[in-house]
Formats: sequence, structure tokens, C-alpha cells
Amino acid sequence: MRADFETTRHAWSFLTNHLQVLLCIARDPNIRLRDIAALVGITERAAQNIVADLVDDGYVSRTRVGRRNEYEVNGDLSLRHPNATGVTVGGLLEVLESSADDEPLEPVPIAHQSGNGTAPSDRRGPTPSLQVAYPR
Repeated sequence: MRADFETTRHAWSFLTNHLQVLLCIARDPNIRLRDIAALVGITERAAQNIVADLVDDGYVSRTRVGRRNEYEVNGDLSLRHPNATGVTVGGLLEVLESSADDEPLEPVPIAHQSGNGTAPSDRRGPTPSLQVAYPR
């Protein structure tokens, strides 16, 4: 009976796609959108939209270097949610960095999506842990 319950439940994660993208950028400031999408388990278009959100709101700055982008996380900004008043992006990244294990990241397979830019709802199992290399 437990297996039936688990297969009918909606898959979800504590870490939003925006946070997972931010973690990817903090870990590798030269990361490509293609690699972000593969690691988070979203489409490249969704990754592009999320990075644009983070840049527009000042959480990330983007600099063009040749044919690539270089990103920098603004760790001094506070989180947007009223329940997280006083918590900075840098503080959150430090907490997540301290709990990350040493296993390499693996891309998440993408199932067929409805085109709304969200992660696939039929993905099962734990979300891969992301390691953060946030400069201090």
C-alpha cells in the first residue's frame, strides 16, 4: 500500500529551481545554461528565464567574456520572502555549502514537459545534492 501512495504523490523538492540555479552559478561562475539545465533537470529555456530573473532582481550579475557569460552572485542581498527577513543569499549559500557532500554532480534526465518551464512532475527520488563553492 505504501508503494501505491508514493507513485500517486506529486514529486516536489524543498529547493526551488531558482535556488538550484543560483547554487549552480555560485559553484561555477562560468557555467553554461545548458549545464545548468542538465544539473537542475529543467529545459534550457527555463534555465535562461530563471537566470534572467536572478539578474533582473540583482541576485546575480552577468558579464560577457568572449562568447561566454561569467556570473557573480551578490551574497549581500536578502531573500525575498517575508519569513526570511534578514537572511542573506550569501548566508543561505554558506549553509548549503557546509552540508554538501563530496560526490560529483550528475545531470538530471528531463522527461517530456508541458512547455511551462517547470521541472518534470514525474521525476522520482531525491534531488541530487549540489555543491557550492561560494567565494568568501
